[in-house]
Amino acid sequence: MFGKLRQIETEEELYEVAVRALMRRAHSVHEMKRKLERRSDNKLLVQVVMARLKENGMIDDAKYAKQFARQRTESRKQGKFRVARDLRARGIPDRHISSALEEVAQTSDEATMVRQRIERKLRSYRGEIDEKKMASIYGSLLRAGFSADVVRRELKALVKEDVPEIEPE
Repeated sequence: MFGKLRQIETEEELYEVAVRALMRRAHSVHEMKRKLERRSDNKLLVQVVMARLKENGMIDDAKYAKQFARQRTESRKQGKFRVARDLRARGIPDRHISSALEEVAQTSDEATMVRQRIERKLRSYRGEIDEKKMASIYGSLLRAGFSADVVRRELKALVKEDVPEIEPE
């Protein structure tokens, strides 16, 4: 579909490609390296540009991980497991991921986010909340990256509130 990208031979041109990419969105070190390697077969040139980007503070995996984790939990209301998986896919080292998740955990409450997502899901359902709908909610919350323990606890709490238990006589 697309032709091969024009290969770049100079440091300035490759640096310019990197800066333009960073103006569109932040990139991890791994993502940027892959992007530059597609534009130049010269490995040394890619290393030089990567070093220059790091030196200028334009790419930093620790900052990237913190910003990414904060955005995903606050805006998209995603859980820590999903955020960690997405960061790993972007080549972020585990030490930066755990640090970013710890920082986010101080300002956000997983149980509250799970409760909000459950309530929003329940509003969209019509009729009885049966086992199939509960399983659907449970699965969607796990895919969103929340821990199974928190999801189960919040679903149980909600079910007990909605369905009054009748004592046998």
